[in-house]
Amino acid sequence: MGRNTRKRRSPLAVRAIAASAALAVAGGGLVWANFYASAGESKSGQNSTLASAQVATIDCPDVGQKLTNVPERARKGVAKELALLDQQITEAYKRLADTRQAQAGDAGFVNNAIIGPLKSKRVATLDRIGINIRNAGGQAPQGMDQLAGCKGVADPNQTNAGGGQGGNNGGQGQNQGGDGQNQGGDGQGQNQGNDGQGQGPVANGPVAADFQDITQVQPNGGPKGVNGNGLAANGNGGSTGSFTTSCGTNSNDNHNSDNIIVAPGVDNGAQHTHDYVGNQNNNAFTSDQQFLQADTSCQNQGDKSSYYWPVLRLQDGTQEFDANDLGGGAEGNIGKILEASQAELKFVGNKKSNVVAMPQALRIITGDAKAFNNGLANANTNWSCTGFEDRQLTDKYPICPEGSSVVRTSFFQSCWDGQNIDSANHRTHVDFVEADGSCPNGFQAIPQLQARLVYDVPAPQIQNGQVVNPFAVDGFPTELHKAITDHNDFINFFDENTMKQMVDCINNGQDCQ
Repeated sequence: MGRNTRKRRSPLAVRAIAASAALAVAGGGLVWANFYASAGESKSGQNSTLASAQVATIDCPDVGQKLTNVPERARKGVAKELALLDQQITEAYKRLADTRQAQAGDAGFVNNAIIGPLKSKRVATLDRIGINIRNAGGQAPQGMDQLAGCKGVADPNQTNAGGGQGGNNGGQGQNQGGDGQNQGGDGQGQNQGNDGQGQGPVANGPVAADFQDITQVQPNGGPKGVNGNGLAANGNGGSTGSFTTSCGTNSNDNHNSDNIIVAPGVDNGAQHTHDYVGNQNNNAFTSDQQFLQADTSCQNQGDKSSYYWPVLRLQDGTQEFDANDLGGGAEGNIGKILEASQAELKFVGNKKSNVVAMPQALRIITGDAKAFNNGLANANTNWSCTGFEDRQLTDKYPICPEGSSVVRTSFFQSCWDGQNIDSANHRTHVDFVEADGSCPNGFQAIPQLQARLVYDVPAPQIQNGQVVNPFAVDGFPTELHKAITDHNDFINFFDENTMKQMVDCINNGQDCQ
């Protein structure tokens, strides 16, 4: 099985690739968007002053999270409009990267030429979402128009605010002189000053402050996610068994930038590249029947579930297969895709009760690909190193000592509403356990998927406050490759007999595979 790519070039795609020169600088380095703005739009649509600020990205309300009650027959149309909102934001972000000099010379440029036009586009798209919902007999949420306004935001981890001489002035004409400091992914020409404005470069990321030496982290008890998201459901009581499925590490390079859960029927709906293990026919157009008929990489052929997550890349200048594609280099996801050395997929029980079978085609997303801008409400990240997994990071990537490997861990939601295989915002049909292991809101306990990914990746170096050879998860361009944006996806296609075996093993305290 080769790469599961599905690319249809649209006018957006043509514009994106044309703009990629402003994003992927020489040597596969970082993406730059350096601008000097006087004002931006807040999420409520009110003007908020951002005087003389170094703005890293664009923050828009996540409309999809607000849509909790969309009629079933409107969901596909709404999903396409939500994907269009994401594309509009990406186009605006790319314009930031392509208009550096204009921004430096005109304090109102960003608001007038980027933020304002983006809001106008979003108003029209939000109107169509409301029409889709109403035409299907539903009621659009109140205040939808208040979700149109966006704003420019700074990166709190970016400290290169002037000072120092700009170095490494190479890189295909991307470097603009000035007093900015160099921020190198591989030490090549990444510098971009601000024509005397005293503003250093703002990177698509990651930056040095996004990394933490794991040996300097105090033990904190192991994976537990963010704000109670991702608590381990199992314990010494209740259903204490487990079921492990072995589905490989995607050695056959099954990749695409679709997301069948969030954006069915939309090419490049994720805007970043995924690894796929398990089901081998996951793209934006796969039907449930096609999932059931597809091959699986799992040793247990009764498991045709789809497990997928954003790839981890080493920003070393490697030109990957998607270097010029949407979802890849055209949207700031650059460098060598790293295959996990281990991908452990284990289902466990509930410390308070037995578990019930998951329904076929149940969809679960854990974590939030937009957590840097959205906040932590849905974030669920755990980063660590082998030998140090009692020390977990949630908002930083680990720097592991020699002989230790990077570990990404995701504990999924394990409480189900007992009725739905999905929900309009892909969140409310499932929930995390409470601290004592019980399920809230009358939900039922289901087996909890615990995914542990291990990577043999060279430790990045921090030199003079800059990170050299960083690694990062793929993401939306506006999320700056922050560690907090890591996420994981699962669609259940265990056959009935294998699911019964899983439930029996877990409820009877057995460890099966």
